[in-house]
Amino acid sequence: MSHHGAQDFWSGPRLRWVAGALVVINGFFPAVWILLTSLKTEAELVTRPISYWPRNPTLDNYVFAFTDQPLWRFILNSVAVAGLSTVVTLLVSSLAAYAIARLNLKSRQWILTAIVASSMFPLITLLVPIFETMRALGLLNTYLALVLPYTVLSLPVCTLVLVSFFQSIPRDLENAAMIDGCTRLGALWRVVVPLSAPGVFTAGILSFVNAWDEFLLALSLNSSPTMRTLPVGITLYQTEFVFPWPVISAALVVAIVPIAVLIAVFQERVVGGLTQGGLKG
Repeated sequence: MSHHGAQDFWSGPRLRWVAGALVVINGFFPAVWILLTSLKTEAELVTRPISYWPRNPTLDNYVFAFTDQPLWRFILNSVAVAGLSTVVTLLVSSLAAYAIARLNLKSRQWILTAIVASSMFPLITLLVPIFETMRALGLLNTYLALVLPYTVLSLPVCTLVLVSFFQSIPRDLENAAMIDGCTRLGALWRVVVPLSAPGVFTAGILSFVNAWDEFLLALSLNSSPTMRTLPVGITLYQTEFVFPWPVISAALVVAIVPIAVLIAVFQERVVGGLTQGGLKG
């Protein structure tokens, strides 16, 4: 291949296909491997040479995952915590984003800078203050012990996403709504938020996924067996001498499915929201 031919290859659509294929493989391979492992027996998993496809697929690991630990309870806890924190995050971030986008704030740029800076703190540095605060409030081993910090942790990114969308909505639409009798808050909920639906969906899914996947706070703040969330509950299948990979893989598949379904259903809105938000910002 000539120099120009190689240059055309790496600068043309083929490069985009190669890059896209690498991203897809990197994203899907771990999930596919977990799924295949969940269908194997323990004996097959340690057989040499390695068999990539299950020789005798079995669903026993899924049955054991639900009977050995209260997996349904873990799922319910995760749904409750992630759902509540997402609702609260959207409410608060919508109000904050609207204030930044519409009010004539002299320190607007400083506020945006502070929001970005606040999202850069490693979670491990916040663990002790959060734990002490929740203990002082008597909220340990409750849903609120996780809902409140998850809301705070998701607010920066959700606010930034919504600011870029709210700025793109013409002020005349709000003024017309207020002339018709809406308050400013009424104009926000009835005009601005519906017109910013892609951004709202994007912010909501980002918040939900962050809460669904979070492990450190869930492990530290809710130690009661009945209040554990899914990421923490999955670790309970391991014992001192046994690490049942097939059963753990089955539980992981159960944890991945809701997120995969959520992304599949709302993928167009999420991709549109991220793209439009980036262009408008």
